[in-house]
Amino acid sequence: MTVTVRKKLIEVSIPLEAINKASAKEKSIRHGHPSTLHLWWARRPLAACRAVIFSQLVDDPSSWPDKFPTEEDQSRERERLHKVIEGMVSWEASNNEHILNGARWEIARSVAWGLGEEPPSKSNPAAVIAYLQEKAPPVYDPFCGGGSIPLEAQRLGLRAYGSDLNPVAVLISKALIEIPPKFSGQPPVNPKRDLHRRWKNSEGLADDVRYYGQWMRDEAEKRIGRFYPRAVLPDGKEATVIAWLWGRTVASPDPMAKGAHVPLVSSFMLSTKQGKQAWVDIVRDEAAPDGWKFEVSSGKLAKAEEEKKKLGTKSAKAQDFICALTGAPIPRSYIQAEGKARRLGVRLMAIVVDHARARSYLSPIREHEAIVEELHGNEAIAEARQTFLSGSTPTRAMITGGVCSAYGIATWGDFFTDRQILALTTLSDLVGEVRELVLSHARQNGVGGEGALLYADAVATYMSFLVSQCANHHSSNCGWNSVNQQMRSVFSRQGFPMVWDFADSNIFSKSSGSYSVLFDRLIKGFEALGVTSCPGSIEVSDAQLPFRVSNAIITTDPPYYDNIAYAVLSDFFYNWLRRSCADIWPGLFRRSQTQKDGELVATAHAHGGGDAAEAHFLEGMRKVMGNATHAASAQHPLSIYYAFKQSEATHVGLTSAGWSTFLQAIFDTGLILDGTWPVRTEKPGRTVGIGANALASSIVLVCRRRPALASVTTRREFVARLKREMPDALEMIKEAGVGPVDMAQSALGPGMGIFTSYAKVLEPDDSEMTVRTAIALINEVREEILGEEDAHYDPETRFCIDWFQAFGTGDGKSGDAIGMANAYNLGLADLEAAGVFYAKGGVARIVKRSDMPDDWHPSTDKRLTHWECAQHLIRVLDSEDGGGVAAAKLVAAMNPEDAEAARSLAYRLYDICEKKGWAQEAQAYNLLAEEFPHLELAALDCEGERGPAQAAFDLGGA
Repeated sequence: MTVTVRKKLIEVSIPLEAINKASAKEKSIRHGHPSTLHLWWARRPLAACRAVIFSQLVDDPSSWPDKFPTEEDQSRERERLHKVIEGMVSWEASNNEHILNGARWEIARSVAWGLGEEPPSKSNPAAVIAYLQEKAPPVYDPFCGGGSIPLEAQRLGLRAYGSDLNPVAVLISKALIEIPPKFSGQPPVNPKRDLHRRWKNSEGLADDVRYYGQWMRDEAEKRIGRFYPRAVLPDGKEATVIAWLWGRTVASPDPMAKGAHVPLVSSFMLSTKQGKQAWVDIVRDEAAPDGWKFEVSSGKLAKAEEEKKKLGTKSAKAQDFICALTGAPIPRSYIQAEGKARRLGVRLMAIVVDHARARSYLSPIREHEAIVEELHGNEAIAEARQTFLSGSTPTRAMITGGVCSAYGIATWGDFFTDRQILALTTLSDLVGEVRELVLSHARQNGVGGEGALLYADAVATYMSFLVSQCANHHSSNCGWNSVNQQMRSVFSRQGFPMVWDFADSNIFSKSSGSYSVLFDRLIKGFEALGVTSCPGSIEVSDAQLPFRVSNAIITTDPPYYDNIAYAVLSDFFYNWLRRSCADIWPGLFRRSQTQKDGELVATAHAHGGGDAAEAHFLEGMRKVMGNATHAASAQHPLSIYYAFKQSEATHVGLTSAGWSTFLQAIFDTGLILDGTWPVRTEKPGRTVGIGANALASSIVLVCRRRPALASVTTRREFVARLKREMPDALEMIKEAGVGPVDMAQSALGPGMGIFTSYAKVLEPDDSEMTVRTAIALINEVREEILGEEDAHYDPETRFCIDWFQAFGTGDGKSGDAIGMANAYNLGLADLEAAGVFYAKGGVARIVKRSDMPDDWHPSTDKRLTHWECAQHLIRVLDSEDGGGVAAAKLVAAMNPEDAEAARSLAYRLYDICEKKGWAQEAQAYNLLAEEFPHLELAALDCEGERGPAQAAFDLGGA
């Protein structure tokens, strides 16, 4: 029987700009976001996940010609569905039942029509969810990581499944989607609960997490609060300590220092707030240990002196230091040897206190050091170091970050001071006590049998997250940020670099890194989970093994080649979670560390070299994509998130090992790449101060199964088809609002769609073309198309493009300019008259935007060029105030052909900048291209200074 496959919205059109705008806004949310329950790396924005899942399930109107017979009908319906997506991706819509019910009904309608049925009434949300649970395919993510995808599937009323090889990821995802629905509508059990309130969804569980979390904090302070003393100020008053700042020390190798320990400090600046700087000085004092001490100073500091203080005792060499007593160099190799011999020390540098609602800094207090010294030799702390913290730390650098094992931080216990281990083990022990307390209260409130135990396990799981999060903020790998005067967590970077001067935060304060702050973030994150009671399921599973689902919506965010070593990083958390809740989740924590062997990360040192790492990644991804193909619904496309950067030059052109290897796995497993959507979490702003191109956070690949009877073709026919079809495809991508920064990646969608539609493409020697070669050919054809567009520009602009490629905005020789201008039948006088070029005294250059006249207007320019149109639009857009409206007025004054040429030129010039590595200039052209649709809209009505034009431009989000 032939099954009619209906096109889904994601294969035709989605409101990309609205999705990206919502994703960017979501990234700035620090409180009240589900991600604050527990850290995980490279989470996808919930807004993007929600939109992608919706668009995978909802039919494009063209699939129903009987219901939407004309292109106009289809376009109108498509626009309506876009409005639904735009409404539901906003952060405010995350728990808005009215908006979510509308989105659920749209999914139910497509499911029902596909089954030849009518959907439940839109006015009966419960019936819609029940219908989706029964009739809609389940959503499955085999790399669930931080749980964003299954969480959003659940929010949309669908059956949500996920799995991951990493137990930390699995527990996080369980806490997001599996645990809360089990206790939906259940009242809390704590003694202070509101007996008269009606508890909906997971509100009761949240209330208990709040109560027992506070109990745990108060109980911990009773037991160990004396190890976190208050500080006495110079006026005799007391203040709460926010953090103790410590500097590492080493015995000076210079004989003149007589074996004294000297500081290894990366920065002496405590606060860089202008006019209110605070810093640490090294003061010679024969009565002090080793003949010196730290003293804190504050006030105004000259810029040059501040820069010197920022260097600490580091030398000009990256990791070498200077002896503070003699000025002799202290080589990195010496420090490493001393560290491995466990001869590095620490010295209290400064104390940060909360005084008059502001940060104040005190010199070290001897009594505070003595309190810490009391813990030396503590048996419980020593046992912790020798047991669950005894595992080896990574010995090779991450892709981003580094490792500190070279300096003697050899075990996980070395990451923590004695006081930090005391605090964290105390909290970890209290998790078990909370579990028993909840169990007792639950039984007292009539929760019987296994239900009481499951509920106690649930509350204890969230308490274990608090311990884990505290570990991230209470480690000797936590730095101090002198700009915002806050501690930096361990994972401010995705690695374990050496931290020389570290912040030991007061776990009982109310400032950054404290239990209270982290607890508040957890509670708000929990409350933001959602309002659905739909069940979900997460399990530990290797994605290279056959999936346990069938006929599913596959949407996933796999590892990015060699970007993040998840297993190694998560061992940091695994140690503490294992201690806190191994009894609750024995299946997750049966190992002494996370599994590394099956992780799909192309780490060269773990696989004996780059080629072997690539082979490991390719073979693994082939298995995963094969499993996904077999488990996927034949009626629905697969969606795969992938981040990459086209930055590796090879003999076949510009490509990327991770990207091409991943696409090769997709092709090898019989999938067609049906489209690519760049999902961004950051929107480039003004060009001033931007020093690097911001690539899309990820690309969403839309895939379908390749027909069994797909044909074979040749390289010549493949290239010919690219040249026939790519121009229209590129134009459609521009019309969809994709800016130049994402154009190269987006263009791979239609190009790879052509390549993957064939069973194979044969080279002239009859060998199979690789994906890497195909990517290079697609890039070449795209560049040809851009080059061919140059013919549509005026001669002056074509000259400027050529000159820009050769010299950028820098100086060249007049002789070269004359030769290039002759090719366009132009003289230098013509170019100067056009206002685009400068040539005098043998020096020639393009006129910079900053040197162009402020009063330029297209209607009064006697020699108007497309180059000027583009450059003046950027100049005005990038102005301090009203740039958007002023630029819209210029667009309104241009004829449509010139305006469109300016837009097209932005893509062309961006492409040149990308190849040359001119990051800041590239952003200027990306800004123009991305804002152009808003400019056109605002240009429709530009009579008033701040009338409809301003409103129209503001609607575009500029």
